[in-house]
Amino acid sequence: MAETEKEPKKKGGMVKKLLIPLVAVLVLGGGGAAAGFFAAGMVGGGEHEDPNAPKVVLKDGTTVSAKAAGLKQVASGSHLDAKFKVTYLPIEEPFTANLRGGGGFAQMSLAVSTYFDEKVPAALTEHNIAIRSAVLMSISEFDPVQLETLEGKEMLKGQLKKVINDVLVDKTGFAGVEDVYFTSFVVQ
Repeated sequence: MAETEKEPKKKGGMVKKLLIPLVAVLVLGGGGAAAGFFAAGMVGGGEHEDPNAPKVVLKDGTTVSAKAAGLKQVASGSHLDAKFKVTYLPIEEPFTANLRGGGGFAQMSLAVSTYFDEKVPAALTEHNIAIRSAVLMSISEFDPVQLETLEGKEMLKGQLKKVINDVLVDKTGFAGVEDVYFTSFVVQ
């Protein structure tokens, strides 16, 4: 009798069966990971906006994200007052500090302004002690002669704005103080 011929086995059949699911897993997993990185702002050059960050308050009372409003954390310029609602916040207790050189002391009361929602006033209240400490340290770096001039007072305002925002960024991750105002000011 004649032997029956067997059909030759196809090479690679087993490889194809393993390769197709493996490729599918890699494509789907890689696509999911890429989408996750993109959404997190790690890929694609987009900045990820913190959902807990304060919102900018528009004149009509509505709130939008700082990014949507075209602002960085802290804006600058009174021209923005026409577009955004300004909230003025007095800092309750006055500040008294010895001035540099031991030549006197300064006592002042402050207020700040913000374009942001209630998260900034809440942060100012919550971190009041750290803010007070930073403000007092800044005041003590000035000497009485500097604080007698308008330029010296403006320089102090700028420094106080910076240190208050630095404390807020350190403690909360966001700044929000637009300007600092003296509501009383005495140098002796």
